[in-house]
Amino acid sequence: MRMDEFLNALQTKLATRQPNYPDNAESVLEVLFDANNESSGFDNAVIKANFEELYRLMNGKPLKEIDEIIYAVCTLCRDHEKVGFIEGVKIGAMLFRELR
Repeated sequence: MRMDEFLNALQTKLATRQPNYPDNAESVLEVLFDANNESSGFDNAVIKANFEELYRLMNGKPLKEIDEIIYAVCTLCRDHEKVGFIEGVKIGAMLFRELR
């Protein structure tokens, strides 16, 4: 994704909903993460193939159990991705300060 696409997605998100978050860096980073996540094309071929494999492995399980597993997997993946994104932005900011 190009930077101008990311900035447009962020501006659209902020224009459609007024941010309501405490005055701390984590919340600003979460807004950045959400804007990036919404505009990054989450469903790429690798992710789709991995989900197909997960569904294949759960074949025969009751639908309720499959839904519970998928929800837990998606929550874990999103939380892991969010932590990585936030830590990456923090490291980038620290690098920027060091280079100045």
